[in-house]
Amino acid sequence: MAVTGLQLRSVITAEQTLQLSLEEVEFGPPGPDEVLVQVEATPINPSDLALLFGPADLGTARVDGSAERPVITADIPAKRMRLVERRVGDSMAVGNEGAGTVIAAGDSDAARALQGKTVGMAGGQMYAQYRCLKVHECLELPGGVTAAQGASCFVNPMTSLGMVETLRAEGHTALVHTAAASNLGQMLNKLCAAEGIELVNIVRKTEQEQ
Repeated sequence: MAVTGLQLRSVITAEQTLQLSLEEVEFGPPGPDEVLVQVEATPINPSDLALLFGPADLGTARVDGSAERPVITADIPAKRMRLVERRVGDSMAVGNEGAGTVIAAGDSDAARALQGKTVGMAGGQMYAQYRCLKVHECLELPGGVTAAQGASCFVNPMTSLGMVETLRAEGHTALVHTAAASNLGQMLNKLCAAEGIELVNIVRKTEQEQ
């Protein structure tokens, strides 16, 4: 089974602009150890913003195209072009993680086991209507967990675990986190409490202290 759907793309042009557009892409059919997922939810992480907008000056953003297929263009200051010069002309799909429903599966037992299931996904290119990817890039969500609830099940959890593992590997005894009110901060707080790791949380507003 193959389907056609829209995918969000980011491209840097030789005219020193960044363009965001929706491109029609064919997804699938899935290979033996792959699944085709209808994407239902995706978060926006800081790493996504870096690829989406790069060094563009969003104060110059304008919208062209049609209502169904808008194109957003923003200028890139000349002094920032060196940061993205290797991206010029390379249309890149965006979105690190997401979740959705498996609508087609390959022939392997692992792939067939996910047919019809709601899964979290990692592997990039998630800002799209569909995504075809390997079984090991999927995480079956527990019953009753929605795609919206499971769409952030990779980036922040792996970041939290990575911070704790780095702390241990380098022989540290405590962590200082400067974005403690964020989703990542709340997750890190619970992990450190469970692991007995001292954590200093820094927040930006008084109401975030509790």
